[in-house]
Amino acid sequence: MATENDLVLIYLEDEPLSFARIEDILADSKPGWYHVKLLLLQIPPQIVSWILRDVYIEGAEFTMQGKRMRLEKVAAPDELQPHEPKAQNKEEDEPKSIKDTGQAKVISLADLKKK
Repeated sequence: MATENDLVLIYLEDEPLSFARIEDILADSKPGWYHVKLLLLQIPPQIVSWILRDVYIEGAEFTMQGKRMRLEKVAAPDELQPHEPKAQNKEEDEPKSIKDTGQAKVISLADLKKK
């Protein structure tokens, strides 16, 4: 189940709508229902409060104003995955700062900054 500070992806009619962070989950007076405060991660950011059953917070589908909705917890990666080294070939051994295309020369600005 998603809990406070978890990221969720909100789906509207099976289409991703927005990311949100769960700010707070408070019990409602009705058993099994909760006030879920969400920070919608959009421009501009917006805080909304929805009253949802526990199963809806767990990802079950529900409706709002006749539209199908659901929340899906987003698992952020622990760390950035390192890129695998590329296999080297002859073309990569040649200098990349100037390439002759036959009509014009392309100069890499990144290589010029290194000099």
